[in-house]
Amino acid sequence: MHVTPLVWIITLAITLAVLAFDVVVIGRRPHEPSMKEASIAIAVYIGMAVLFGIGVGYFTGSRYAGEFFAGWITEYSLSIDNLFIFILIMSNMRVPRQLQQYALMVGIILALVFRGIFIAAGAAAIAAASWVFFLFGAFLIVTAAKLMKDYFQPEDENEATDNWFMKWVKRSFPSTDEYDSTHVSTVVDGRRLLTPMAFVILALGSTDLLFALDSIPAIYGLTQEPYLVFTANVFALMGLRQLYFLIGGLLQRLVYLSLGLSVILAFIGLKLIFHAMHEYHLDASMGLDLEISTMTSLGVIIGTLAITTVASLWKTSRDAKAVSGAES
Repeated sequence: MHVTPLVWIITLAITLAVLAFDVVVIGRRPHEPSMKEASIAIAVYIGMAVLFGIGVGYFTGSRYAGEFFAGWITEYSLSIDNLFIFILIMSNMRVPRQLQQYALMVGIILALVFRGIFIAAGAAAIAAASWVFFLFGAFLIVTAAKLMKDYFQPEDENEATDNWFMKWVKRSFPSTDEYDSTHVSTVVDGRRLLTPMAFVILALGSTDLLFALDSIPAIYGLTQEPYLVFTANVFALMGLRQLYFLIGGLLQRLVYLSLGLSVILAFIGLKLIFHAMHEYHLDASMGLDLEISTMTSLGVIIGTLAITTVASLWKTSRDAKAVSGAES
């Protein structure tokens, strides 16, 4: 797939323009978006992603369109899982509802920056040596196992949202417990102190950094095109802020989401290892062809997410009925 510098420049310019618009609007009027506002924004972003994928197919062929959609759906699913942690951070740090949208916007910008760095690093590593796919694949399988373990042995909420970096910052810098609108610092009795907003943004940013370690190898297992990797991540993150407010309650009902994502990550990890074996002709030496097609990957991802969602909603509905019956 040949992407000219002009296309990269236009893509980056549009991304920065959308982010700048959001920052200006939210910075001037911090608020909790209504259901209508959030729904319209998500519909627009999803529509843009679908049109972009169709455009990719029109100009470059169905193969790259399939890779984009597989990558976008995977990144979007991982982003939805990330919202669980965002909700915990907002709850533990008692962020006022009208300020949460601003904190999420800054967190998303940090996520784009981190992922941009990892995308470039991943592309350089892949170009240097195909054996990197073995490392990426092994990392994703280990991550999948950790997700599975966390599902059956959940971490304490404070441990999940208060990592070592946050503990160091809180010990090292003077701060106040009072929010001052969207400001990250304020003056109290002549002293400059960090506000809780600074800690919220740092918590979201450091969490996004850890998430990028999972998501970038995952999408490189679906496409090795840096442009598609970047755009899939952009579209996955763009509607995350509105999604937080729209389905915050629904997220609690997706009880099997982590299990579904662990299956997807393990599958992509195996796909990467098989791809590396194919690159070094190890599968041919065994009389096999282990390459997994993009359409097969897309089918596994969509099928796993569909089963996960239906099973989650069925279980929570059944549990709710059981509780209601017991109370009656």
